[in-house]
Amino acid sequence: MDNTLKFKEKLEEYLEDCELIINEPLKNHTTFKVGGTADLFAIPNNYEDIIRMIDFCKKNKMKYYVLGNGSNVLVRDAGYRGLIIKTSHLNEIKVQGKYVIAQCGAELKDVAKICTKHSLTGFEFACGIPGSIGGAIAMNAGAYDGEMKDIVEECVVIDDELKIKTLSREQLELSYRNSAIQKYGYIALEVKIKLDNGDNKNIKEKVEDLTNRREEKQPLDVQSAGSTFKRAPGHYTGKLIQDSGLKGYSIGGAQISNKHAGFVINKGDATANDILNLIGHIQKVVKENYDVELEPEVRIIGEE
Repeated sequence: MDNTLKFKEKLEEYLEDCELIINEPLKNHTTFKVGGTADLFAIPNNYEDIIRMIDFCKKNKMKYYVLGNGSNVLVRDAGYRGLIIKTSHLNEIKVQGKYVIAQCGAELKDVAKICTKHSLTGFEFACGIPGSIGGAIAMNAGAYDGEMKDIVEECVVIDDELKIKTLSREQLELSYRNSAIQKYGYIALEVKIKLDNGDNKNIKEKVEDLTNRREEKQPLDVQSAGSTFKRAPGHYTGKLIQDSGLKGYSIGGAQISNKHAGFVINKGDATANDILNLIGHIQKVVKENYDVELEPEVRIIGEE
């Protein structure tokens, strides 16, 4: 604690207008609603403070993690020994003709609403993805035959030398749940997407249809991090798990959803360890039954 307090006081000298919190419970910042505390936690109000924070962490050999909406993250029970930088205050969305420019912390549902309001089509696929656009571009999020790579024009990032630069669609190297942002450790700051003019009524109908389909098939009313595993090449991951007889299987407060076997859910009293043990069990059983290695889509951070 003494060291953490010293780091907090030193870091505050570098920042413009950003509160640093000691021992912040990270379960309050993820959709799984589990996990321990972060030594330091900050919500910056500008890009420069993010750079200052990362620069400080590198110089002081402190770990850091940039967190968006926390919808694809599992924090271990022992918490995070370092600085968590949450981007939720960086959520401005601007429309310039057919272009929409959104800061990294803007939630996809809010971007979708703006697109609908301005009768711009092409972003409907993302209307129900529970994340921020920064995380979405980093992992090339997609659903219902649409992906971020289909619409992104460019992305402003902090590179590994802490310089702000703009990457084109090609430079982003977008592939299935991957990108140059992940490969090279960049931080997404701002995403520019290019859409088409459309009929407002048709856009609303498509959003409603995709929302209904998602609600019918996915356990949206419980705590989870969305699809737990990446798609296994040549297979439907949820079907592999279901056909292994695991639908509804529980460990502690963690359960494989009865609605969609591709989702691990928190029944309300799960620990991160329950979820990790269940993920491991699923991987083991599917490997034994089908010789398929399931790779988690959810990012796992924190102390073992």
